[in-house]
Amino acid sequence: MSNAPSASDALVISSNDALHRFEARKNGELAGYVEYNVLSEALLFTHTEVLPAFEGQGVGSALAKHVLGAARAQGKQVIPVCQFIAGYIRKHREYVELVRPDVQRAFKI
Repeated sequence: MSNAPSASDALVISSNDALHRFEARKNGELAGYVEYNVLSEALLFTHTEVLPAFEGQGVGSALAKHVLGAARAQGKQVIPVCQFIAGYIRKHREYVELVRPDVQRAFKI
């Protein structure tokens, strides 16, 4: 018997432009989100939240990877006011170039 997650268990991440956040849903239920503000040349990430029922399941990391990929795809810089996003960038150096050097210094990246 396989313990692999079924397709219905997959995390679905989408942008909720009205609420200025990316949302992760599992089985249709909100699992977590990253709030953002759109600036002319950057996405400013202000807060990441994983709902208690979904903690420890990789939701926060999946969200961070997704939002940083979205910024890259849009050609935007990143301002990681949210300490979770800043910490993710510190651990995943492939995203460092999304953060201007002066912003890197400000957030110790």
